[in-house]
Amino acid sequence: MITLLRQQFNAQFNQEKYDAMLDDIANEYQYRVAFKICETPIFIGKQLKNELINAIDEIVSQIWGTHYQQNIHLATPTHLQVPNEDEIPTFAAIDFAICEDPENPEQLIPQLIELQGFPSLFCFQHFLNLKYRKHYAIPEGFTHFLRPEFIENEDLYIDALRKTLLGNSKAENVILMEIEPEKQKTRIDFSCTEQFLGIKAVCITKIYKEGKKLYYEENGQKIWIERIYNRVIFDELELRKDLTLHFDFRDDLDVKWLAHPNWFFKISKFTLPFLKSKYVPHTQFLDKMPQIPDDLENYVLKPLFSFAGAGVKFDVTKQDIESVKDKSNYILMKKVHYKPLIQTLDVPAKVEVRMLLVNINGKLELVTNLIRLSKGKMMGVDFNKGLEWVGGSIGYFER
Repeated sequence: MITLLRQQFNAQFNQEKYDAMLDDIANEYQYRVAFKICETPIFIGKQLKNELINAIDEIVSQIWGTHYQQNIHLATPTHLQVPNEDEIPTFAAIDFAICEDPENPEQLIPQLIELQGFPSLFCFQHFLNLKYRKHYAIPEGFTHFLRPEFIENEDLYIDALRKTLLGNSKAENVILMEIEPEKQKTRIDFSCTEQFLGIKAVCITKIYKEGKKLYYEENGQKIWIERIYNRVIFDELELRKDLTLHFDFRDDLDVKWLAHPNWFFKISKFTLPFLKSKYVPHTQFLDKMPQIPDDLENYVLKPLFSFAGAGVKFDVTKQDIESVKDKSNYILMKKVHYKPLIQTLDVPAKVEVRMLLVNINGKLELVTNLIRLSKGKMMGVDFNKGLEWVGGSIGYFER
């Protein structure tokens, strides 16, 4: 987004460098990453950086504002309520489309797409930064971090994650819990988490309950689980009828959840209709709409909870809305128009920025970011197959 830096990066780029970076990543853990890593990072200037920070401040303050807090208990489905919820989530991820500011076409403005009270690729993004810096000339004065102490000493970022996830427990008593972690597209983040923090990934089917305690086995030894870095997405779990579990999330367990499962719902698409900001497209619950808008071409229909974007209707019709049986579980959201602004070797790419937050000393704090680039109609693998200079990346902010 900084023209000179983009020109310089594109001029230095060649396929051999990119392939060498992918080979380096694969050699680190002896397997290929299951998703497309983009050929390029992006460079974010101070104006857009400040807009993103302002957007986060507004959204987070409204989540803890009176209006949403009076309704937040409605977010978690009754049959999925998990006891022992904490007051603040351990993690949050907030996604923005980068658009042209309608009030000032020369400037860019972030527009909220989605938000989650759930972990993202906190370890992999730092690992990816190290690989981009190793294989490309990243300019001085740019960082993927958003906290001054991490910028000055990147080891403090890993220390903060370690403190958040391990607390006072030994690494063997803390697990990253997932469904068949070796088959997940995000497996690379699990490997980075083990490398940086010593926390191993354990399949949810390999966890056993005795009384109120949970255990897993390693080398024939039963190990008590004190803390769970929870990476299980409820939508996927609900679909996996083939799995045999030996405990229930809803049990009263002697375990610390990171993040607590209820936050998966409490900070989610359910939150969107309660947010009012220039950074948030107008969103309504389907069952609360006084009437169906005439200009449906300007809206997206989204189920509140679905796995990997399933059920999203981009080209909405009146029939689509009328055919929804449980309208309380759907939202209608004003479309945003991503600006194709990243110059590549062919057509420009659109950008989505995921701002990553961690609970540090009882407060959600911005720490780093994740970037997705797209040239398709929508973000996501299905809309970018066979395209170059798309996929997962990282943003470097001007200091």
